[in-house]
Order: sequence, then C-alpha cells, then structure tokens
Amino acid sequence: MTTMYPQFPAPSAKAERLYAEMIDFMQGEVLPAEATYEAYREAVGPEDHTLPPVVEELKEKARARGLWNLFLPAVSGLTQLEYAAIAELSGWSPDLAPEAINCQAPDTGNMELLHLVGTEEQKQRWLQPLLEGRIRSAFAMTEPAVASSDATNIETRIERDGDTYVINGRKWWITGAADPRCEVLIVMGKTDPTAPTHRQQSMVIVPTATPGVVIERSYPVFGRQDQHGHCAISFTDVRVPIANILGEEGGGFAAAQMRLGPGRIHHVMRALGAGERALSLMVERVQQRVAFGKPLAEQGAIQERIAESRIELEQARALCHRAAYAVDSAGNKAARQLISAAKVAVPRAVLNVIDRAIQVHGGAGISDATPLAALYGWHRAMRIFDGPDEVHLATLARHELGKEPLFKV
Repeated sequence: MTTMYPQFPAPSAKAERLYAEMIDFMQGEVLPAEATYEAYREAVGPEDHTLPPVVEELKEKARARGLWNLFLPAVSGLTQLEYAAIAELSGWSPDLAPEAINCQAPDTGNMELLHLVGTEEQKQRWLQPLLEGRIRSAFAMTEPAVASSDATNIETRIERDGDTYVINGRKWWITGAADPRCEVLIVMGKTDPTAPTHRQQSMVIVPTATPGVVIERSYPVFGRQDQHGHCAISFTDVRVPIANILGEEGGGFAAAQMRLGPGRIHHVMRALGAGERALSLMVERVQQRVAFGKPLAEQGAIQERIAESRIELEQARALCHRAAYAVDSAGNKAARQLISAAKVAVPRAVLNVIDRAIQVHGGAGISDATPLAALYGWHRAMRIFDGPDEVHLATLARHELGKEPLFKV
C-alpha cells in the first residue's frame, strides 16, 4: 500500500446503524450490569469460573438488537474497519461486552480458523454452536517448557496411530479452558519433527471431555482470576480421530499465523475502548477533586496528562484503523507489518493513559473501587500474549532492513 494519502471508505449504513445500536446497548444494558456481574463473582469466589447469569441475559438482548458475531465479515457483512469502531466500544467493559455480542477471545480466532479451513463436519459440530454462543473454546499452543513466542519450539507430540492421533504434552496460559462451557480445544503440536521447521506442526480438534485431558489449574493475572480462566493443561495419551485434524497435516504453523493476525487486531481494537474509559474516568475525577486550594483540573500538570492521553489514543487509533483497512483491502498477510505495529503501539498508549488515570485516583486507582487496576493488569498482559512486543519489533525491524530505500543519496 503506497498511496500518498490512504483514504478510508465511508462506513456503510448498516455499520452506522450497528455502531449507534452498540452505544445504546453499552449505556443502557452493559455498563449498568457490571455491578451485578462483580457481585456474582465475589459471591461464588475467584476459583469458580461459571458465567454470571447477567451475561447470558445480555447475550439475548444483544442478539435481538443484531449485535452478534460482528467480528466475522462473512457473517456480519462488516469490514474489519467498520467492526473496529464497534469493537472499541466493547472494550469499555471487557469482561461483559465482548461476550455479550459473541465477539470474545479466544473463540473469535477459533471460529475464524474453523470457518477458513474446517471441514463441513467440523463446522457443523463445532463452528455452529460457537456462532450461536452455546459453547466456548480454547486455543492450546503456549507451553511452559519452551519459549512459545517462537511457535516452532512447540514440543507437544501428535502422533498417528492407525485411524487416531495420540497427543502427549503440556500447555499453559490456555485462555478460556476453566469455563465450564469450554467444550473444545484446538491443540497445536508436532506431527513430524523431521520435516522442515515450519512444516512440523499441526492442529487438531480435541473435545475437553476426551480421556487424558486434565485441566490442572487457572493462573491469575496480576492476582486476579478471570472468569474464563488461563489454564495449565496436560495431555496424556489423548486419542482423537484423524478426522479431527484442522486443515492439513504440517499446516499448523501457517494456520497459527492465519488465526493470530485477526486476533491481534481485535485485541487492539478493544484496548482502545479501555483507554477511552480510563481517560473518561480521569477527566471526571480531576473535575471533582480539590487539592492545594483549587480543582485538580485547573492544575497545569494535570491538564498536560489529559492532553497527552488524548494525543496518544488518537495516534494509536489511527494505526489500528490503518491496519484494519489493510486487512480489508489487501488481506491478513499483506497487513502483518501494520498489525504488528498496532499490537505494540496500542497497548503502550493505553497503559500510559490507564497509569495516569490511576495516579489521579490515588488509592482508589489501585484498588477495586474503580475498574482501573483490572484494566491495567489485562492490558499489561497484552504486551506478552499473542506475541510479545519483542517479537513484533523484530518482525518490523527485519521488514525495514529488507526494504529498498525510497531515494539513493
């Protein structure tokens, strides 16, 4: 994409309508439901990963409004750029809103994979109930014993034995697996360690109820247990039919890149909403508090923090939207550099804004009196999951080093 002035197309009438509907849904239904959600989680305790019933109520309301599966262009009819604005709104309430509209990770990535490379039987068995929001899923790639930011390191073995695959290995930080509704895992492992490096891996579909699958525990993020969990899972002589291969044998690495590209940009879209909520909370706080004889909002240092936050969010949004438009106009592969750039830049910007908001809230900012501490923890983790910053920076650097200069001087 080398045009002088990249021109984003205007949103369709459908996108405009759904955006307005999402604003109304967030204001009237989602944000008021947060207290009910948190009360349920507190009552059952952090180790209970059942879904608060209020989210199921929100799902019904969202579906009735047409706010459902908007992430998948083949289903929603929206472009990624059009979806970006709606996904950002959902990021204001990351525990409730993405699932309410059936656009939550890791299910979205798994649904995209099944949609793109799944067989008709796999789509009927797994994709359809996921699209209907009846079950949840997880993506099992990361492992504790190797640096999984390099997916070629994966050690879990997937060995052919007659008409079955036998899986042995251990995974961790498998998001969503603690949720009782999680019925299926997409597991990445090595089918042929002797093949070329990027053809050794394959993906198989593994129902969570399969003998030998043990969900060991869920890890907290900065001391907070998410409702869906981030789990360690062991696989001991787990057998699944060879029909459960996802895509082709040896195609796991390529499929992982196919899955992670859209997943990364969707995380980035939602993160912008969290940044906007933090800025909104900061603005509200400084207008209410008086220190050293005048409102915080009248102090120059505070005004600078607000202004810097607005600048950083606008810069981050522009990069996110450019990456989304590149996906629409040129495809995931062509957009990968912009996606990597956004995956680094947006969480950085959002964390800066959340940190400033925490600072002006004082003790309230680091407690559960505000959502800021939870937002900070999740978006700090975002600099690690779906590829740590260092991997994306290395990818960008290699791309720049391989380019021909525009001018020779």
